[in-house]
Amino acid sequence: MKEKGKAVVLASFVADSLSLGVHWIYDTARIQEEFGRVDALLKPPPDSYHPTKGKGDFTHYGDQTLVLLESVASKRGFEPEDFSVRWRGLFKNYAGYFDKATKAALQNLSEGKPPEDAGSSSSDLAGASRISPLVLWYRADLDALVEASTVQTKMTHNHPLVVESSDFFARLCWKVLNGSSPVQAVKEVAAESFQESPLSEWVESGIESAKHESVPTLARFGQSCDVREAFPGVIHLIARYEGDLKEALIQAVMAGGDSAGRSMLVGMVLGAHLGEGGIPREWVSGLKKRGEILALLDRVP
Repeated sequence: MKEKGKAVVLASFVADSLSLGVHWIYDTARIQEEFGRVDALLKPPPDSYHPTKGKGDFTHYGDQTLVLLESVASKRGFEPEDFSVRWRGLFKNYAGYFDKATKAALQNLSEGKPPEDAGSSSSDLAGASRISPLVLWYRADLDALVEASTVQTKMTHNHPLVVESSDFFARLCWKVLNGSSPVQAVKEVAAESFQESPLSEWVESGIESAKHESVPTLARFGQSCDVREAFPGVIHLIARYEGDLKEALIQAVMAGGDSAGRSMLVGMVLGAHLGEGGIPREWVSGLKKRGEILALLDRVP
């Protein structure tokens, strides 16, 4: 299970880096015309939200996930205070993009709020997209995984639906690591823990849509960061490409909008299912922080 746990983390990072080049471009025709089929890591264009980044770098989502991995490896588990200190350190002289959730959380921390209560009210699903290091570390303890995942999400995105989503994907990854197929696990998690939640409706919509092409389907669900739009799109991609991580992530990117937030979650789930063999080697080797990530993964028991 450890090797597939590592694949959860690697797939999450390559998903973010693959998304970087066209992240937050909503015009899918422009993506197709200007970049073609995005099946390789790209440097963002000058008008990107990430103009300081290069090929193989991460968006601010991936950068935060790496900080979480560093914290977990150092403290041998999730300690909110340590993660918060490292997270604040990341943004002290950060040359990348500051989203509203980050700005609000930094402001709340500066006013003396404890890390667990410093989160913004942002409804962006990306607050749940950082959890891959926790999935790896707590792969043998579901309760600890859910607790750590929801707490780390609340630290920046204290919106009930985003926190619920973090809970959902923690449980989903745990089931897949323990041998369930992704689609079966999606159905089981929704039925067992989220019957009274809007998430169950989004799961149903996502699975039902799997027979349709991804770019128009995700346009119909919505391309934005908002959990109400992004969540069913993630489920669609998992269901349509259950056995093909590469194509799932390419389609996540080609659909435009907040491709990074959605693709990191897709990568985690399909990485848990397919292992490192399902991740294109050139994507992993193209990561600028590859060596650092692999060294941190080696510290996980």
